[in-house]
Amino acid sequence: MDNKDINDELNTLIETCKDGEYGFLSCAEHVRSTSLREVFAQRAAECRQASSELQQLVRQHGGKPEEDGSTSGAMHRGWVAVKGTLTGYSDVAMLEECERGEDVAVARYRKAAQKDLPAGVMDVVQRQMAGVLRNHDQIRLLRDQARQAA
Repeated sequence: MDNKDINDELNTLIETCKDGEYGFLSCAEHVRSTSLREVFAQRAAECRQASSELQQLVRQHGGKPEEDGSTSGAMHRGWVAVKGTLTGYSDVAMLEECERGEDVAVARYRKAAQKDLPAGVMDVVQRQMAGVLRNHDQIRLLRDQARQAA
């Protein structure tokens, strides 16, 4: 795998992290629960930190790192706004949208982890993937709890 392939894979993950950051911030604006707002703000900060770490790896491999999220991520955030308007931005609806976004992140990290990346890059990808999986499980648990409380 050459540097261009490595950087393409890393830039896809950067977009994924940016999508997560923007998505969590968007959902944080609309939830009623203060504790959920704090969870979403924390997840957004973790996504921002992960993208920064990946951007540094791209630079180390002579590439230009992505600075923004993906088009599909922007469309997802637009859907969050539309769905939120229709559902009154319920906490359950925002958690469902966050879980959907995390499903995409998990799939992208799993795909990257199957590539023939250099050891140092693979270490970062696998460590970040473990965090994405933890986030996904936490969001799903919070969603299930919110559904039961509703």
